[in-house]
Amino acid sequence: MNFLAHIFLSGEKEHLIVGNFLADYLSNKEVAKLSRPIQEGIRMHRKIDSFTDEHELVRESVRKLRPVHRKFAPVVLDICYDYVLANNWQRYSTIEINEFALGIYSVLENHLYLMPSFLQERLPKMIADNWLVKYGTKGGLRFTFERMKHRTRYPQYFENAVDNFLKDYDFYEYAFNLFFPELIAVLKNWGERSE
Repeated sequence: MNFLAHIFLSGEKEHLIVGNFLADYLSNKEVAKLSRPIQEGIRMHRKIDSFTDEHELVRESVRKLRPVHRKFAPVVLDICYDYVLANNWQRYSTIEINEFALGIYSVLENHLYLMPSFLQERLPKMIADNWLVKYGTKGGLRFTFERMKHRTRYPQYFENAVDNFLKDYDFYEYAFNLFFPELIAVLKNWGERSE
């Protein structure tokens, strides 16, 4: 799961949103310095990742991508799942996706002080380019993979990621729409536990 899915699964709890957003960018030492509610958001992020990685439909999806994208197949799928979520948004939310994104950007801006310096620099760009909504477009997906190609020593494994994904889109969408409700159910009471 990528930004959109993680943040969506946080519900309306600001500490879960912030923790979910920060989780991949902090060491355990840095996490230990955060408030307990933010740490709960980080634990939620890790639960989402472990449930996702272990789900058979996700594993099957990764297997379909692995011949071309090798060890980066799970990364490709995570990003592409945000595209699927954005394009199935009305199934999962009664709030329009642009309105949702604006609310999330506001929460993240209010917690900028908790973020490492590189994230403090990146967040305004993320907001200006409206990444959360852009993930739901083919152009947004291409833009994301182009950025990734410049940040890795193995750019060849991100070549044609969008085309490979879209070629079997019906399968990935079908698998996502079976798996994602299960994940929502697993996390259903998470917010109540963390208050």
